[in-house]
Amino acid sequence: MNEALLRELTPSVLGVLVRRGADFAAAEDAVQDALVEAVRSWPSDPPRDPKGWLVTVAWRRFLDAARSDAARRRREFPPEEPPPVPETDDTLQLYFLCAHPSLTPSSAVALTLRAVGGLTTRQIAQAYLVPEATMAQRISRAKRTVSAVRFDRPGDVGTVLRVLYLVFNEGYSGDVDLAAEAIRLTRALRRAVDHPEVDGLLALMLLHHARRAARTTSDGSLVPLAAQDRARWDTALIAEGVEILQGALTSDRLGEFQAQAAIAALHADAPTAEETDWVQIVEWYDELTRLTDSPVVRLNRAVAVGEADGPRAGLAALAQVDATVPRFAAVEAHLRERSGDLTTAARLYAEAAAKAPNLPERDHLLRQAARLNNRRPDG
Repeated sequence: MNEALLRELTPSVLGVLVRRGADFAAAEDAVQDALVEAVRSWPSDPPRDPKGWLVTVAWRRFLDAARSDAARRRREFPPEEPPPVPETDDTLQLYFLCAHPSLTPSSAVALTLRAVGGLTTRQIAQAYLVPEATMAQRISRAKRTVSAVRFDRPGDVGTVLRVLYLVFNEGYSGDVDLAAEAIRLTRALRRAVDHPEVDGLLALMLLHHARRAARTTSDGSLVPLAAQDRARWDTALIAEGVEILQGALTSDRLGEFQAQAAIAALHADAPTAEETDWVQIVEWYDELTRLTDSPVVRLNRAVAVGEADGPRAGLAALAQVDATVPRFAAVEAHLRERSGDLTTAARLYAEAAAKAPNLPERDHLLRQAARLNNRRPDG
């Protein structure tokens, strides 16, 4: 069974049903039913025209549901013979619809994974570590929300990119690799729209994904960037990411994902941590701050300033950041350690561990605190 093919065909099949007049929510349910049937029947009886097969089965499922509804409500259902629809690629409109501003970020992510990505509700629930019934309710609410939205209206590429970036940052859990899925969906979006920020996001994803194998030890412990074995980085992904980024930058339409990708490329380009071009990284953070004025960007910039100009300069930059920003204590701990204040650094590492968003990060910060406590003269 070629699950990758099913996922690739999902948005185009859904687009056909919507253009035939099916309500988006009902069409999406019918397409999911067709995908389930394909998984069951294709291994023993593969179709010659997979997309045509899916469209036919999904349309029949939609008609069956419409008949059932008509019987309950005494209203007409669509004709047996579907109206002709023009051959068009609806993938981009589906991205826009699933990332509609009326949806919460979590709902937009779930609907994108199901309607555009072709994942089942069970797979999405496993990936987000929530009960399947909870995810089903989230997706149903999202579908009801966007059902009245016109399918042919242009959407905001930036909103779509933020949704895809949320998917990518979830990484891996369950039987679905969401980082890889986000890369696949961003590649598909890149084929549908010519936009430098789409290229920037794809480059950023590839450059981060290239370091994945080196990010953890065999027991799941986090490995900081400076300590990673760079021989384990995927050089092919790095080369592809850099090439895509260079093409995007030639458009002279700089955006936040291009700037983030440029920072990731500078890290990837350094043979060792000591050879990292921190001065240029600070310059890119300056651009990113100008583009977003994000407190998280300012926090990361303080780290870069500390590497480029010394820990005191880094602490001065950190003083301009709101102390309630996530991971503030961890950054301050790092800069305090580099400045020689081990007592304060150990305390801050422990504070940061208490606020860590996940177990591996908490354990890493606790190890940092223990390491410094063991080194202190009074420890």
